[in-house]
Amino acid sequence: MSEGTTVFVGLDVHKATIAVALADAGAGEVRSYGVIPNTPAAVARLVKKLGPAGRLRVCYEAGPCGYVLLRQLTTLGVACAVVAPALIPSKPGERIKTDRKDATKLARLHRAGELTPVAAPTPEQEALRDLTRARQAAQQDLHRLRQRLRTLLLRLGIAEPGTTKRWSARWRIWLAGLTLEQPLQQAVLDDLRQAIGETAARVDRLTAAVEAQASSGPFAELIGALTSLRGVGVVTAVTLVAELGDPGRFDSPRQLMAFAGLVPSEHSSGGREFRGRITKTGNAHVRHVAVEAAWHCRRKPHVSRELARRQRGQSPAVIAIAGKGQARLHARYVHLVVKGKPKPKAAVAVARELLGFVWAIARQVAAERATATAIAA
Repeated sequence: MSEGTTVFVGLDVHKATIAVALADAGAGEVRSYGVIPNTPAAVARLVKKLGPAGRLRVCYEAGPCGYVLLRQLTTLGVACAVVAPALIPSKPGERIKTDRKDATKLARLHRAGELTPVAAPTPEQEALRDLTRARQAAQQDLHRLRQRLRTLLLRLGIAEPGTTKRWSARWRIWLAGLTLEQPLQQAVLDDLRQAIGETAARVDRLTAAVEAQASSGPFAELIGALTSLRGVGVVTAVTLVAELGDPGRFDSPRQLMAFAGLVPSEHSSGGREFRGRITKTGNAHVRHVAVEAAWHCRRKPHVSRELARRQRGQSPAVIAIAGKGQARLHARYVHLVVKGKPKPKAAVAVARELLGFVWAIARQVAAERATATAIAA
C-alpha cells in the first residue's frame, strides 16, 4: 500500500472475531488481512496499523452485533458504512462461504461502489427502538398465552360466556372463578392465568414507557405531528420514529414505501409485465404498524374526540395534510373493495399510501423547525 492510497476494508464481524480484507483504490488484488479479536483494543490497533484513519473506507454487514463497531470507528475518524445484507450482489455459482471470502467480497464490492448502506440509528433512536420492540414482543407473548388458555378451554369442552366480550372485565371475573375437576388440569389453568396477568402487566409498563416519549422524549415534536393522522396513535407514531428516525430523510415517499417492503414485486421481461405481491424486503415493524393503522381508514372520514385531542397544538399545515390523507385513504380503500379486491389487500395498499402522508408530515415538521430556527437567529 502506498502512503496516500485510499484503502477499502471489508469486515466480516462475529461475536468473538472479525475477518479483515483490504482493497486498494483503483485496481489491484483484494487480499485477506487475517482475523482479529472483536474487541475495542484490537480494532484500535488495526486502525493504527492501517492508518492514517482518513484514508480508510470500512464496511461490514448489518447484523446481531449492532452498531457498536460503527460508532467506535467513527470516533477514531474512520469512514464506516453498515451495509444491507439482502442487497449485497451475489453470483449464482457461489457455493463456498467462509469468513475470509465474505470479508474479501465486501472489500471488493465496497471499492466498486456496489453496496447499499443502511441509515445507522443514533444511540437515542436505538434505545427507543429497543423499547418499542420489547413492547411488541410482550404483546406477542400475551397473545400466545391467551390462545393457549382458550385452546385448553375448548379441549375440555368449557363454553365461554356468549354475552360477554372476551377479555373484558366481566369475562376475566368469569375466568377467575372457573374451576376444573382434575387437579392437574386446574394447576395448568392457574399457571396460565398467572402468566397472562404478569404478561399483561408487563405490556402495560412498556406501553406507559413508550407513551412517555410522546411528550418528553427527544422525538416528541415529530411523534406529536404524526399522531394527527387517523389510525396513528401514540404507540404507532413512536414505533415509526424509532424504526425510521426521520421519515423525511428519504428522497421520495416511494423510497419510504420500498423501505417498508410495501411496494409490489415485479417480474417483467421484453413485452411482458407482471407485478406480484408486495416485496416484504424491508422493515417488518414499520410494515406491521402501517397496515394496522390502515384498517382505520375503512370508515368514513371523521375527526373523533380523540383525534381532535391529538391534533390540538399542531400547525394548520400538519392538520391539513392529515385531513387530506384521511379523505384520500378512505376513498382508496372503498375503491379497491368495490373493485373486488379482498379487504386485507386493500388495507395493504392503503398502508403503502399512508406512509406517503407520514413522509409529508415529517417534511413539514422539518420545514417548520428550520423556519423557527431562522427566525430565532
